Amino acid sequence: MTSAQPAFRAIALSKAYGKRLAVDHLDLQVDRGELFGFLGPNGAGKTTTIRMALGLVAPTNGSVEILGMEVRHNRSKVLPRVGALVESPALYGYLSGRNNLRVFADLLGGVSAKRIDEVLEIVSLKGREQDRVKTYSMGMKQRLGLAIALLSNPDLLILDEPANGLDPAGIVEMRDLLRELAGEGKTVFISSHVLSEVQQICTRVAIINHGKLVRLAPVAELLDAPGEFEIQVDSPDTLVSALKLQEWGREARVEDGLVITRAPEGRGRNLISFLVQNGHDPDSVSERQRDLEDIFLSLTGGDS
Repeated sequence: MTSAQPAFRAIALSKAYGKRLAVDHLDLQVDRGELFGFLGPNGAGKTTTIRMALGLVAPTNGSVEILGMEVRHNRSKVLPRVGALVESPALYGYLSGRNNLRVFADLLGGVSAKRIDEVLEIVSLKGREQDRVKTYSMGMKQRLGLAIALLSNPDLLILDEPANGLDPAGIVEMRDLLRELAGEGKTVFISSHVLSEVQQICTRVAIINHGKLVRLAPVAELLDAPGEFEIQVDSPDTLVSALKLQEWGREARVEDGLVITRAPEGRGRNLISFLVQNGHDPDSVSERQRDLEDIFLSLTGGDS
């Protein structure tokens, strides 16, 4: 669902460290109820953006609005409505999972014992809540961090690498949980390197590189966009040389013996016509199946 006031909005947001712009005039809007992916290579500015959104770092220029309120001047009103899991959660290893939650509940104020039980159930830690956190696996600690983020029943969840340390079954559980939370009307803002998960659960994604927004689109639109084709041909290197002379074929290359290229106007039939007319009769031409990782790498120049 959407609202007149977006859940999250960055307006010409910038952060400079000396002469380096970690975030460079970022404009971004996330509507309420969205499962939104925030992607970029290491050092692209994702965590800096999140820290500015949470009031942990002051912007050099621009601003962040959460739930219609500018963060820097409304911290006491905004932050109780935001649950965050940023990097590894700061937990007390000598305390039990439940007592960790009690510590954070006391800091927040107004969190009942019933709510602590609810979040333990939500993140599947019931039965282990009395164990000391130092005995928890990394994935369990991550789930406890999410439980802390959920204590105040926030409207907006900001999660930095929520699948960190989770095994495959845990990743599936996290996926289902985030979908459930979004289905309840919460806005979920995810920064993650697990692009296959982002592809499955997010409705829209923003991709940043070197602090700048390079793409903002629905996931379905990105995956449906005209992509590349795989060509099996007798002389792949010769064909690549011919393709590189075309405006649409400049990124042609050989991978595992196959020629990979875009097509004129994105259409396979036009590519086949070009091949035949130029004496490169193909054994096969097939559209390459793209995923979010392929798109991410093409937009960020292969940075990781």
